[in-house]
Amino acid sequence: MSRIGKKPVALPKGVSATVEGQLVKVKGPKGELSVRLVPEVTAAVGEHGITVTPDKNKERADQMWGLSRSLVNNLVTGVTTGFTQKLEIQGVGYRAAVQGKNLNLQLGFSHDVVYPIPAGIAITSEKPTMISVSGIDKQLVGQVAAEIRGYRPPEPYKGKGVRYEGEYVRRKEGKKK
Repeated sequence: MSRIGKKPVALPKGVSATVEGQLVKVKGPKGELSVRLVPEVTAAVGEHGITVTPDKNKERADQMWGLSRSLVNNLVTGVTTGFTQKLEIQGVGYRAAVQGKNLNLQLGFSHDVVYPIPAGIAITSEKPTMISVSGIDKQLVGQVAAEIRGYRPPEPYKGKGVRYEGEYVRRKEGKKK
């Protein structure tokens, strides 16, 4: 039994949801999102919110129950508050700046890295060494943050590179004399 799957997803004020077969659509103040659930689970909108129930005859239904409920919950959270991922840049001369619809990264390469900002994502750079990626789609926010981090992941000797805020980088000892 899924402890997460049992709980209904509450719909806050100003948020409406519709279920058409396996497609769940959620509309709120920040936008509209949808997800297609697997055939082993069914979703329904009730007075307590959106409930996800598994098909009792299939073994995979129990495995997908909690996941499906979490995906629906991420839709509701996204259209109400949105998601934010913060990145830190460490290293001498490493910095970032938003220029129009592009993120310009100086990460120690011979040329600057120009990352085009995808639709539905807002990237801000409060300081030259801090990047904030925000949007309503949790998967897209995480994917964009991972792509930016992938240009120069933190290295273990000096810790230089792009890392998530609060990420611990295990350091190695350098050469001995």
